Amino acid sequence: MVLVTGGSGFVGAQIVNQLVRNGHGVRLVARPEAASRLASMFPEATILECEDLFTQSTDWWEMSCNGADAVIHAAWYVNPADYLDSERNAACVSGSFRMAQGALRAGVQQFVGVGTCMEYALPSDRLDVNAPTAPSTIYGACKLALFEILDELFKSTDVQFSWCRLFYLFGEGENENRLYPYLNRCLEAGEKARLGPGTQLRDYMDVTIAGARIADVIDTGQVGAINICSGRPVSIRQFAESIADRYGRRDLLEFGTRAPHPLDPSAVVGVPNFVVEGSKRDARS
Repeated sequence: MVLVTGGSGFVGAQIVNQLVRNGHGVRLVARPEAASRLASMFPEATILECEDLFTQSTDWWEMSCNGADAVIHAAWYVNPADYLDSERNAACVSGSFRMAQGALRAGVQQFVGVGTCMEYALPSDRLDVNAPTAPSTIYGACKLALFEILDELFKSTDVQFSWCRLFYLFGEGENENRLYPYLNRCLEAGEKARLGPGTQLRDYMDVTIAGARIADVIDTGQVGAINICSGRPVSIRQFAESIADRYGRRDLLEFGTRAPHPLDPSAVVGVPNFVVEGSKRDARS
């Protein structure tokens, strides 16, 4: 049995899909407004409702994790308008720590957290798991802090701890304000898509693949930091053009008509190290 947080989210839904395909029972912690949707998506899942999982006590988590073999913690505050610098990131750290303590008390044997490429020192076009970390946002700093806290918490226990760092994901369920949905919306409507220069290099991966990679960690047993990425550098221009080509409408892409974010790094490209086909490896070695 795998307990999953964030199962109704962009990445979390794909994680749960893959866990079910792999034959795992799932227990999903969800807000009341998401519970009915999850129940229809995953009828065999057990649903635990709570208003805010980041405010729950260690005792609540111990009770909720009782009988679970593993935890995949995919929930976080991700409002596109302010998640990079929101103080709610700190609440996610403290709430996640209580969750991990409860899981440990309950005898959970695996704990898989979800991190971000923003933990690394950027820019870089070759980020392996041993690359320097130096986050430039509160979001990245809090994710890195949680990784270090949990690594220390589980170090002297038998719990297998894994930390999956996500790079640039796109696809089903993505927030409509992000690049991929924006491009598809404009192109479907035959409208111009206003974009920045498009020169920045990114490491793109379909969210269905990323979710499957994270879920598969339960079976591979890989521990430590894991880059969930393609390892292929693609410019934002190339990415946008590949989508426009599906519609035959590159003419609708207007590069250089929107100013790039001043903190937007010129390159974020990872070096994948995830294990496949049931082999095991300690990513920290």
